[in-house]
Amino acid sequence: MPTLSLFRKPKKENEEKPVMAPPENKEALNKTYLKAMPLRELTDLEAIKTEVKNGNILILRITPLASKSIEDVKNAVNELYEFAESIGGDIARLGEERVVICPQNVKIWREKTIVSNEPLPTAA
Repeated sequence: MPTLSLFRKPKKENEEKPVMAPPENKEALNKTYLKAMPLRELTDLEAIKTEVKNGNILILRITPLASKSIEDVKNAVNELYEFAESIGGDIARLGEERVVICPQNVKIWREKTIVSNEPLPTAA
């Protein structure tokens, strides 16, 4: 009996990226989209910056670049951090494999932890 999958099949590494047609009406231009995309190479940074400048929120999967060069990942994240600061946007890590970057009108909520001067309880 065939099983149904609720998720799309993963893309092959060498598969071409789909080309998105520009929105046809002005209403679509004013919308904010949440987009997920892989960071494969440092040359992807310009497309990422353009998306964020256009008001979109991006969730970047950094694993493809990390498998090639950890140094490139550090450089890319530093460049994106500086970019987010320069436009008044926000950037944060989502676990080990993802980074989210937001435009100026979107801020990322961060839980504030209270630091106590009391010693931590031990099992001893």
